[in-house]
Amino acid sequence: MRRTALLPLLAPPLLASPTLNVLSQNVAGLPAFLNPNGEGDKTANSHELGRRFAQYNYDVIHVQEDFNYHAAIYESDGDAHPYRTATSGGAGIGSGLNTLARYPWVDFERVKWETCSEASGADCLTPKGYTRMRMRVEEGVYVDFYNLHADAGSEEKDVAARSANLQQVADAIGTDSVGNAVIVFGDTNARYTSSGESVRAFTQEQGMKDPWVDLVLGGEEPVQGTPARKCDSPTKNQTCEVVDKIFYRGSRTINLSATSWRYEDDRYLQDGKLLSDHNPIAANFTWERSESLRQSDLFGGPHGSWFNDLASLPTKATKPARISLRGEERVDSVGVTLSSGERFTHGGSGGKLDELQLEEDEFWTQATLCQGKKNDHNRIFYLRADTTAGRTVSAGEETDDCQSFEAAEGWQIVGFFGQDGEEVDQLGFIYGLQ
Repeated sequence: MRRTALLPLLAPPLLASPTLNVLSQNVAGLPAFLNPNGEGDKTANSHELGRRFAQYNYDVIHVQEDFNYHAAIYESDGDAHPYRTATSGGAGIGSGLNTLARYPWVDFERVKWETCSEASGADCLTPKGYTRMRMRVEEGVYVDFYNLHADAGSEEKDVAARSANLQQVADAIGTDSVGNAVIVFGDTNARYTSSGESVRAFTQEQGMKDPWVDLVLGGEEPVQGTPARKCDSPTKNQTCEVVDKIFYRGSRTINLSATSWRYEDDRYLQDGKLLSDHNPIAANFTWERSESLRQSDLFGGPHGSWFNDLASLPTKATKPARISLRGEERVDSVGVTLSSGERFTHGGSGGKLDELQLEEDEFWTQATLCQGKKNDHNRIFYLRADTTAGRTVSAGEETDDCQSFEAAEGWQIVGFFGQDGEEVDQLGFIYGLQ
């Protein structure tokens, strides 16, 4: 069995909090003969957009309508953003949603809208929707990034479809991002002032914040049904409202705070005109690790249903009283029963059950995971738990691809996060104070 070095939990940053800066830009990438939006030659504008992306070196960029001039943007961005999604195709084939980033991700999916409308456009001719990626910002620090482009138009059916789109993303966050820090940004085609929109679903249902509302408007959200304060192109008025939005939330392991929000028009002008027909929007964030709960890196394959014990862990420090593992050829399930009575189990019911009852002064501080392939999917084949008393419990069979994890001094393993089905596909550990 090949083993790698133990991965201790990183200490909190001693200097200023780390930062994240993001940009959302609808790049107006429809062919000119279909929609001559924007000023100037589209290929030249796309090359220039890529150069500006590289020049200003944002951490994460979401683009929408990235259809027929995609290659020009990526070529000009060069090596500035080494992690980039592959195009899903030109107009009529792809979603037009792409991401350029300075950080890798461990999971990525494209999801098509369940509802679309052609009442005042051709939204159904292109598989618009949203993307989700679980981005690894630092060891044990993950943020789920969502990019979206909702239905356009102002007819009744358009509004209904757009509201369904935004609700679909909000619902996905509630299912696929339980317990996680999340940043959503893209082209919602919605305004707070418009009637019948679901743009508030993110704040009202998923505990998210809008940095434009909080930092620019002083927390006073525009009132639905009032006249829209639309933006010029370009604009210097930070209080006008566009359809491009940013929403965010932290988690119990990551304190995430927006420090600025702004229209980036001045950075994307050519001969006094914007390079696209949308005002680019940007926000800066700071983040820091929680003082009571942390996470390890994830290990295994991004398959199955997402689970995260963070949302259910008690607020008061507690410890596992029992570790329960099932498995034979692979790990079928993992579980802990806390001294406070909460029980967390993930995976299926197959395999042999092995349990370890912990003493009051005994803590689970180390774990070893091995992965392998089943039906071309990476799964967790082996898990061994090591306690401070020198005792172990394990499940599954070891492979030659293994990783060991160790809680930092004064910390312990108290729960799990990852993906599962009938077996455990992907696994990470939640650390709490002893």
